[in-house]
Amino acid sequence: MNEPRMAIKNVLHPTDFSEVSTVAFYHALKVSLLTKSKFSIMSLDSDGADWEDFPSIRKTLEQWQLLPKLSPRSAVAELGIRASKIIPDHRDPVEAVVGFLKTHAVDLIVLATSNQEDRVSWLGKSVAQPLARRAAEMTLFLPDGSNGFVSQTDGSVSLQRILIPVAETPRPQPAIEAVCRLVKGLNCPQGTFTLIHAGQPGSFPRIRQRDIPGWEWKKEVRSGDTIQTIVDTANEIEADLVVMATDGRSGFLEGLRGSHSERVLRQTGVPLLTVPVA
Repeated sequence: MNEPRMAIKNVLHPTDFSEVSTVAFYHALKVSLLTKSKFSIMSLDSDGADWEDFPSIRKTLEQWQLLPKLSPRSAVAELGIRASKIIPDHRDPVEAVVGFLKTHAVDLIVLATSNQEDRVSWLGKSVAQPLARRAAEMTLFLPDGSNGFVSQTDGSVSLQRILIPVAETPRPQPAIEAVCRLVKGLNCPQGTFTLIHAGQPGSFPRIRQRDIPGWEWKKEVRSGDTIQTIVDTANEIEADLVVMATDGRSGFLEGLRGSHSERVLRQTGVPLLTVPVA
């Protein structure tokens, strides 16, 4: 069976213009730059937003020395980025994102989270489970307090230690395929994929490892609580990124109500890529 491929053509970055959202912006821009994607930045500021509130793509690319100073706006498109800034009519941030996803193709959502009340920073109210199941896109979460793996200063990528928890369900292979394409797309020259399974010896799920020059694979089986196993391993290897397969019915809102991915994100403080599995 062929697994889903990580072909990123459309990146969505919802922002509340906070400091942690700025970190997420750098990651979304870097992915868009390297994949030549359409890059949509959506304001989720409940108090309203002006155009000047949005982070400047052109100035960031100038800072990264990918464009000369005082470049025209057309220079951004010449780098292959098709950017748009969106101020939605809907004042509810969740409804605004879900409404956008209904009418626009999105392959990756990049957004910031906050430790405050253990929820995504721009979600100011609880979200009903039926609403949480209306989106199923691959999502990169950048937690508050983390600089992630894309440098604000020069746009360089520092991604070498990736942790991939695996279980029988959800199927881990789509997450493995996705992260392999991520490291290739971000031009990461070397590193280690650590596959961790919480279970008994001999219970490691069947997976296919991809041969990526400069990257090695490690497999571990540990007994004990699944979440604590993931958290402990992430701390031990000083993970730059955790990648988790998630129930495909849930998607980017899946991590809000005590799910495995939400708990891992909150307890590790490490960027998390969730990959929905149908």
